[in-house]
Amino acid sequence: MTQARRLVFVVPGRIETRTGGYEYDRRMIGGLRDRGWIVDVRELDGSFPEPTPSALEDAERVMAGVADQTIVAIDGLAGSAMPDVVERHQRRLSIVPIVHALIASEVGIDQATAARRAERERRALACSARIVVAGRALLEPLALYGIERSRVAVVTPGVDRAPLAHGSRDAGGIHLVTIATLNRGKGHDVLFRALSRLTDRCWRLTCAGSAARDPDTAARLRTMLNDLRLFDRVTLVGEMDGAGIAALYDSADVFVLPTLSETHPLVVGEALARGLPVVSTVTGAIPDLVGRGVEAAGLLAPPGDVDALTDALERVIDDASLRARLAANARRVRDRLPTWDDAARMFAARVEGRAEHVSY
Repeated sequence: MTQARRLVFVVPGRIETRTGGYEYDRRMIGGLRDRGWIVDVRELDGSFPEPTPSALEDAERVMAGVADQTIVAIDGLAGSAMPDVVERHQRRLSIVPIVHALIASEVGIDQATAARRAERERRALACSARIVVAGRALLEPLALYGIERSRVAVVTPGVDRAPLAHGSRDAGGIHLVTIATLNRGKGHDVLFRALSRLTDRCWRLTCAGSAARDPDTAARLRTMLNDLRLFDRVTLVGEMDGAGIAALYDSADVFVLPTLSETHPLVVGEALARGLPVVSTVTGAIPDLVGRGVEAAGLLAPPGDVDALTDALERVIDDASLRARLAANARRVRDRLPTWDDAARMFAARVEGRAEHVSY
């Protein structure tokens, strides 16, 4: 009998955390198990990417407890923040960082913090012969760290096959939906400012996403809604489970993601998989997902540009024929999107160091 392949997957905090990065990790873990792998999940302290001394001690115990020659996939939110731990175990373990975004590039951190994180990240990633990244947008930043392209495998997220959204059917106007944690990088403040200029139009906005991970930003956004007099038009529903998110997509007319920085956002793919028009920003993989020109499935604005986002929102709210064209293009895009099974197959090959070509 062939011995089962084994892997330890290390994540910061709870693996059930509802963000795109953790969803990616969960899907890869499930995909490996479906392929007969034995996958052990190790959850670290939730203080990463600014680990406390006790968090680093716990991470050291976790890594020390892994048998020699084991493949260890480490979510980059943790791995990139603990270079000393990674360096101590790099020769006896096959460590594969899973990088969703660079911790040194987090929106809103000060220059000193960014520089400190960049040095930690560079050291930690230098220890690995193989690195998996969730999008091609990370290739250039990693090259600036001195990481050779041959060491980096791009494994983009997949989507579930989903039914086309029914939309709001004009129940209270155009239903705009955004799904993102309320933090500094997702651009909710830009969206709220843009919509405050369009109060003479008939629209409503539902924002799904945790308010607990960045409570200061969440509080500031609530104050902004009050100051802009948008509380009767904008609903913050908090974190939702899978069924709730699916129902929210189904009721949407337009999906909006005003993010300031992104690698390969799962939610844009999920919206396209439901045939929804997208209004978002020109960052990461979003332009490739949405497309360009007459075949585009959405309208994109520069990150942080209130004027451009206002213009895009105004167009999709006012022009039913434009929404219909964007939706038709989204339905064509959905047929080309990779599935999570595609992504898991590629991931399995990459963590083993094999070449696997998947046509997306």
